[in-house]
Amino acid sequence: MSNKTIIKPLNAISDKGLNLFKEGYTIDEQAEQPDAVILRSYNMHDMTFPASLKAIGRAGAGVNNIPLDVCTEKGIPVFNTPGANANAVKELVITSLIAASRQMFDGVAWAKTLIGQGDDIPKLVETGKKQFVGKEIQGKTLGVIGLGAIGARVANDALELGMDVIGYDPFISVDMAWKLSRSVKRVHNIDELFKEVDYISIHVPLIPETKGLLNKEAFGKMKDNVYILNFSRGELVNDDDIAMALEDGTVGKYITDFPNKKTLEMTNAISIPHLGASSEESEENCAMMAAEELMEYLETGNVRNSVNFPDASLPYQGHPRVTAFHQNVPKMVSKITAEVSDANLNIVDMTNRSYKDHAYTIIDLEGDISETDFNALVGRLDAIEGMITTRVIK
Repeated sequence: MSNKTIIKPLNAISDKGLNLFKEGYTIDEQAEQPDAVILRSYNMHDMTFPASLKAIGRAGAGVNNIPLDVCTEKGIPVFNTPGANANAVKELVITSLIAASRQMFDGVAWAKTLIGQGDDIPKLVETGKKQFVGKEIQGKTLGVIGLGAIGARVANDALELGMDVIGYDPFISVDMAWKLSRSVKRVHNIDELFKEVDYISIHVPLIPETKGLLNKEAFGKMKDNVYILNFSRGELVNDDDIAMALEDGTVGKYITDFPNKKTLEMTNAISIPHLGASSEESEENCAMMAAEELMEYLETGNVRNSVNFPDASLPYQGHPRVTAFHQNVPKMVSKITAEVSDANLNIVDMTNRSYKDHAYTIIDLEGDISETDFNALVGRLDAIEGMITTRVIK
């Protein structure tokens, strides 16, 4: 890259991530025409995208704050950082599982009410502690819905703490399957999990198919007094239905990392102020991973961990490289290669990957061609019907 590539942080981003952008990059929070933005929770839905924007890096897993349809329409890949905050979330899930079972949240809140009681406090504690008798998790059964980077860790650690674990994930990846303990009992019907477990921890993305996954119908299939932990997305649990389940004792406790007006008013609901990924290490890991993904794309065109582009990569050997994001329609690749051939250029290497209605093509070229003719080639590629955007990397 001959000119400085401008990276614009939209949130406070860990220096460990920003410091990875060294020679050839400029970090500018006020930039009006950045090449890429890096963010955490900043809401981009009302943002006007500058014409210069080539990529977006989300330092975290969720991308609800980013208008993916607009990004796809403009040919802008959105990268996230799956697994970078997994340990932080896992630790808080396990902490909350134990603390809720031992009634620690309620007990600590009650102890605060003793302020001002002076020398009577020890006696009051001994008398009052009986209302906070809890239960141990050893020997109980935990159901984990979603066995990805976080869910698999929760399942494995719960086993180490003496729990029986049942897992449900019809889309578990091969990598996660290898990392999951063989002692986790996997079921292929979520109803089997509902009827057997004492605790449920949910770890799935929020998509139309999972919104309200835990609802009145699901609660009706569970044991009475089940504890439910939600450290994924608030909307995975139907607020009205779980409020009713808490009232009638179907659900014993609801621990959520996504407080709202309803959860704060629920009986036996524990609202944690979205602390799942709020650790120094997690923020550093997410920032570093997002920075690395952005640099790889900007410098080589390779795509890794995008939520709207297919993963695609070629080893970068220094040849002139053209990347193309286009509709996934028949004959598109042949139209691209025909234009390259007409320019008397040889294709050294190429790859094409598709994702839903779109595809991404990377082509490495060699041959004698002037700058003017090369630009003309790119113009002809841009003119192909179904082409969304092209980039040239030299």
